[in-house]
Amino acid sequence: MSRDGTSGAEGVDPEQLWLRTTQPRRGRRPSFSREAITEAAVALADAEGLEAVTMRRVAAEVGAGVMSLYSYAPDKETLLELMVDHVSGELAGTHPPPSGDWRADLKTVARLQRAHMLRHPWLPAALVTRRVPGPNTLAFLEHVLAVLRPTGLDGAAKLEVFAQITAFVAGYVAHEIAQAAVSRSPARAAAEGRYLAAVAADGRHPELAEALSAPGRPLTPDATFTRFLNRLIDGLDTD
Repeated sequence: MSRDGTSGAEGVDPEQLWLRTTQPRRGRRPSFSREAITEAAVALADAEGLEAVTMRRVAAEVGAGVMSLYSYAPDKETLLELMVDHVSGELAGTHPPPSGDWRADLKTVARLQRAHMLRHPWLPAALVTRRVPGPNTLAFLEHVLAVLRPTGLDGAAKLEVFAQITAFVAGYVAHEIAQAAVSRSPARAAAEGRYLAAVAADGRHPELAEALSAPGRPLTPDATFTRFLNRLIDGLDTD
């Protein structure tokens, strides 16, 4: 692994990261820990986005020299793995035990994930390249697998469902955050409405015209998320 903020071609070694206790290589015992480094990185990402998370910034936050951090996180790739798993610990104890109604329980899982990602807006982007589930992530996965037990799906299919739901939530939240950041004035919204009306009336888009003529539905993020989620989970095939 390199120290320039990138990872080698093979990525993060999960045994090295999660199964071996990380201690400073030599010298005096530092006044910080891997947990403190991770918490500082998460706070930076929450406040300023992933771009703000550099080894130099994190070192400054914990009052350490940059080089001293490498015994705990040799590169940003490793640091991101630590960050993702650290915040995943917030999901522990927030979910009720499986009820036996796996569709309802899976919807609860998705809602928990959405709230979690909205608290940490950098998570959807970070999850795209994460491949090394840590202990907190595995604990949440264990819960989801228990939720899916009544489906009769095999293990591989259950893991695919978890990945599918997580990808849906991450994509929705990323869009939700991006839309919230875009200022849409009433005049701009009216212009967009007139544009779509003109397109629908031009005769070249009959399917779109029919779709736009349908009764409107609530467009709040919560209502839209619920509709999308219901279509996804209610349509899952368990054969």
